[in-house]
Amino acid sequence: MRNLFKAFVLSAVSFAPSVAWSESLADALIAAYRNSHLLEQNQAVLRAADEDVATAVGSLRPVVSFVSKFGRTDVNYATGREPIFSGDGFSYSGSSSLQASFTLLDFGRGKTTLALKTELVLASQAALVGVEQQVMFDAVQAYVNVALQADLVATQESNVNLIGQDLQATQDRFDVGEVTKTDVSLAEAQLASAKAQLAAAQGNYTVAKERYKAAIGHYPDHLSALPQKPIAVKSVDAALAIALRGHPAVAQSAHQVKAADLGVDLAKAQMSPSLGLNAAITETYNTDGLGSTASALGLQLDQTIYAGGRLSSAVRKAIAQQEEAHAAQMQVGVSLTESVGKAWSNILVANASIAATQEQIHAAQAAYDGIKQEAQLGSRTTLDVLNAEQDLLSAKAGQLQAQANLSISQYGLLAAMGLLTADQLHLGIPTFDPSAYLNAVKKAPATSARGAKLDKLLKTLGK
Repeated sequence: MRNLFKAFVLSAVSFAPSVAWSESLADALIAAYRNSHLLEQNQAVLRAADEDVATAVGSLRPVVSFVSKFGRTDVNYATGREPIFSGDGFSYSGSSSLQASFTLLDFGRGKTTLALKTELVLASQAALVGVEQQVMFDAVQAYVNVALQADLVATQESNVNLIGQDLQATQDRFDVGEVTKTDVSLAEAQLASAKAQLAAAQGNYTVAKERYKAAIGHYPDHLSALPQKPIAVKSVDAALAIALRGHPAVAQSAHQVKAADLGVDLAKAQMSPSLGLNAAITETYNTDGLGSTASALGLQLDQTIYAGGRLSSAVRKAIAQQEEAHAAQMQVGVSLTESVGKAWSNILVANASIAATQEQIHAAQAAYDGIKQEAQLGSRTTLDVLNAEQDLLSAKAGQLQAQANLSISQYGLLAAMGLLTADQLHLGIPTFDPSAYLNAVKKAPATSARGAKLDKLLKTLGK
C-alpha cells in the first residue's frame, strides 16, 4: 500500500519554485502538523485513556494503607434528677494501624476491565489518526484555496487592465466620431464592474489567507504551483478495498465493538461475589499508659443479594451499547464507500472540467480576437467586445477552479482511503508515537524515579 502511493504523494508535494524560495505543500503540511492545537488536544485525550489502563492494572494489585487516629475523651459524672456533678475527667487516646487488602477472586472483573480499557486506548489511537488526517486535509484545502484566490485576483487585475485599454480605445474612437457616447458609457460601466469584481476577489484572498493561518500556523508568503498528477489507483473498487482494509475509522470501530462486548461481560460479572484477603496490625495507646498491639488476618466474601435492580439495569444498558457499537461498525463501511465514491467522482468531474474549460478558453480567445478586429472595422459594437471579454474571463476562472477542485479531490481520495497522514505522505519529520506514553504507564508505575521519566516523556512527545 505504501509503495502504491509513494510515487504519487512525492510528486504531489514537491514543486518547481517560482521565486528564489517558495513554500511547497509539503512545507505547509509539516507546519500544520507541528502547529495543530487539535492534534495536541487529542494526544492529551489519548494519554488520559492510557492512564485508564494504568488504573485498571493498579486495581489488580494489593492496597496497603496507614491509618493513625488521636482524640480526647471528656467524661462527666452526674447523679439524681438534677445535674449534680461529683467530678469531671478527660483522657487522650490514639491508635496506629497498617492495613493491607487484596482481591483474591472477582470472577474476572479486574481482568475484563483491563481488557476493556486497552481496547478503548486502541480505539483512541485510531481516532487520533483520523484527527491527523483532518488536519492534513484542512491544510491542503487552505493551501489550494490561497493559490486559487491569488490566481483569481491576478485574473481580475488583468481583466481591469484589459477593459481599461478598451475604454481608452473606445474613447479615442468617440473623439474621431466612429462610435457614440453610449459605447463609451458601456465601457465605463464594464470597467466599474470589473473593479468591483477585483475588490471581491481581493476580499476572498484575504479570507483565504486567514484560513491558511488557522490551518497551517502562519500567513502564506510565496507558494509553489500545484502540479496536476494522475491518481495512483486504477479503479474505485481498488481505492475502496484499501479504505476498508486500513482506514483509521475501521480500526476505531473494531476496537469499540470489542470494548462493547467486554462491557457486557463486565456488567454480568458485577453480579458475582468477590473474595478478598485482609490483614492489619494495630497499636492503641492512651494517657493512662495503657496500650495494646493487635494483628488480624482474614478472608472477606462479598455478594450482593439485592441492589434494587441496579445491576440488571447495567447489564441491559451494556447490551444496548453493544448493539450500538456493532451497528456503528456497519455504518463505517457505508460511510467509507460513500466517501471513496464521492472523491473518485470528483476527480473524474474535475478532469473533465479542465479539458472542457481548456477548449472553452481557446474558443473564447479566438472569438474575442475576432470580435475585437471586427469592431475596429465597424461591424461589431463595443458591447460585443465587452461580452466576449467576459466570456474569456469566465472560461479562465472556470479552469482555475477546476484545477483547484482536482487537487483537493486527489487528496480527498487519499483521506478517504486512510492514507493522508504525515507518515504516509513521507514528510520526513518525527511524528507522535501513540504507544510511547502507554508503554511508560501500562504497568502503573508509582515511584518518583519513574514519575520523573514520565514528566520528561510528556515534554518530548510529539516534538
